[in-house]
Amino acid sequence: MPTVHRFGPYRFFFWSAENREIGEPPHIHVRSGDGYAMFWLSPVRRRRWRGYTPRELASIERIVVAHRDVLLRRWNDFFGGQ
Repeated sequence: MPTVHRFGPYRFFFWSAENREIGEPPHIHVRSGDGYAMFWLSPVRRRRWRGYTPRELASIERIVVAHRDVLLRRWNDFFGGQ
């Protein structure tokens, strides 16, 4: 699970076993404490989450939006982008 970004208590990462052939679009996983979330990257939208308050989730989403281009580039570099 390569970590691609850390912001405060949040670790942003990919599952190394994932690949583009299963049909999921580029996405990022986020974990901290007991919370977990997953966001699609293009366009940015929440996929799943648990353990975060609505305020934390909104904060994480702002981080994903602000770093979307870097996260997408890292996704494509890691998974052999187009």
